Amino acid sequence: MTKPASIAWTVALALLLGAAVVFAAPVMGAHADADDNPLAGLKDARVAFDITAGDPGRMLNILTTIDETREGFLKHGVAPHFVLAFRGPASLLTQSDTSRLKPEDRETAAKVAAKLKQLRATPGIERLDQCSIAMRGQKVDKAQVLPEVTIVENGWITLVGYQARGYAYIAP
Repeated sequence: MTKPASIAWTVALALLLGAAVVFAAPVMGAHADADDNPLAGLKDARVAFDITAGDPGRMLNILTTIDETREGFLKHGVAPHFVLAFRGPASLLTQSDTSRLKPEDRETAAKVAAKLKQLRATPGIERLDQCSIAMRGQKVDKAQVLPEVTIVENGWITLVGYQARGYAYIAP
């Protein structure tokens, strides 16, 4: 290719890339507010989260994401009504006794407990429910359950009740 042809191709490519950016900008801007459309006309968001994660790091990530989701609904003018239901291995993280956790997990478990306390005091978080069947299976003493957490007889029955009352079910 000769130099003038090479320059012509470079200019043509630059023009095409420039046009792509100009024409894509409105589409990319529209994408940023894509969450608005599914929420159009929505006043309340009822969600029951079925949480079974027994790893403290994963649990902390789930709780943080739930809080960010709550904030996102508020940002869009939608009132969140969240229930966090704990079952299975997650039961070990709704109690104050961390002696059964690996020593390297205890610091993160303390952060989970602090996050649960903070969430329970946060508008939009209606309940923190702990299944007593899961507690029995995980050998969790009722006296050790964090005061912010409500012990329910059967987590599945509770989740069915919430779903029957219009709560969306999410299992993170």
